[in-house]
Amino acid sequence: MSSSPAVPMYHQIYLVLREQIAEGQFADGKLPVELELARQFGTSRITMRKALERLVTEGTITRRRGSGSFINQMPKEPKRNNRVGGLLEDIINLGLKSKAKVLELNEIGAPSEVASLLGLPAGDPVLKVIRLRSYQSKPLSHMTTYVPRAFAGYLKPSRLESKPMLTLLEEAGVRVGTATQIVSARLADSKVAAALEVEVGAPLLFVQRVVTDVKGQAVQLLRGLYRPDRYEYRMELSRVEGDKANLWMPKEIGIDFGHG
Repeated sequence: MSSSPAVPMYHQIYLVLREQIAEGQFADGKLPVELELARQFGTSRITMRKALERLVTEGTITRRRGSGSFINQMPKEPKRNNRVGGLLEDIINLGLKSKAKVLELNEIGAPSEVASLLGLPAGDPVLKVIRLRSYQSKPLSHMTTYVPRAFAGYLKPSRLESKPMLTLLEEAGVRVGTATQIVSARLADSKVAAALEVEVGAPLLFVQRVVTDVKGQAVQLLRGLYRPDRYEYRMELSRVEGDKANLWMPKEIGIDFGHG
């Protein structure tokens, strides 16, 4: 494992251990001793101790002097609706509890890739909105959203800073049908790094979501860049009910990710 100036080694180890715990890789409910973990990760005991302390702070493990580190029983999360209605509720939830600032709002000719995702001819006019979303004065996400020109008159800066965009689209008459979302990683450029208060080149979580109405027409293309130290991606898979995926914010913030 290699360290990055944007992501300290102890934090990288913490993330790996937390994922291993979630996957049930420690069947006996106990982590290897600190010295053994340090050897496995090729790091110092001081760095390993910091990673374990982070797990203790969030309540994932309990450390007992002379006995080791034990995995706590994690509370079961409430069953979530994997239909779009459930997704929309999550989106609105975060929008109501966090704050958005409009950085840019312009009508442009849709670039070919944007036009393709929205089901429009290349060059068709679309509204491009760039927003910075924060919680308790801390930047969380940098979002670039494209919507068909038909909604431009309704999406004013004052409204976009007071309500989630999907709520505004529904108020404008849209009936949300489906949403397709992909998640990957990107590196912060100078503009996004300044907005999210990270270093240039820092790894960010990239989310692209296309929302369509009940008739199958795309009504929103969102491309968001999120600070990975403030988000956690959790997925549940079911052969019966289909796939469902939710992105959660940390317990200390306590609200769901996925705003529009």
